[in-house]
Amino acid sequence: MSNEQIPTSPAKPALDPTRLGEAPASLLPLTGKMPEAERPEEDEPADYADTFYGQVGGHETFSKIIHVFYQGVAADPLLRAMYPEEDLGPAEQRMLMFIEQYWGGPRTYLEERGHPRLRMRHVPFAVTPEARDHWLAAMRKGVDAAGLSPMHEATLWDYLERAAHSLVNSA
Repeated sequence: MSNEQIPTSPAKPALDPTRLGEAPASLLPLTGKMPEAERPEEDEPADYADTFYGQVGGHETFSKIIHVFYQGVAADPLLRAMYPEEDLGPAEQRMLMFIEQYWGGPRTYLEERGHPRLRMRHVPFAVTPEARDHWLAAMRKGVDAAGLSPMHEATLWDYLERAAHSLVNSA
């Protein structure tokens, strides 16, 4: 036997699905930018068929969910107060980009805003259990409007509930 040791690479931590706001590693490069080799050509549409995003109808479906959700936000004084912008359009677009990316769609959120860091981005707001419940009620209307299959609806709703509970930061 030789005294030389075989170099080993450090073990990668296992993907922890409870780390909310973080897409699976295969969807979220650590650099904060999508590698050039992974970017679809401008005139070449990306294929999302093998992703949750593609299975549920892609942009059209997620756009409907988020738009109905933001209609609920606009009508709810508790939720509306958490949005300093007069126009909810930019917030709606940011959430749409995030949720599409999380479920395997375009990586626009990462390219424009960097890592999601959901907890950090919500720290400035007092997210109470009451606010969480209002958020979930508005999101429930959005999810219901999409008419997803029971399996897809349950998968999406499980994530949304866990995310909402994890963001509570005030009594």
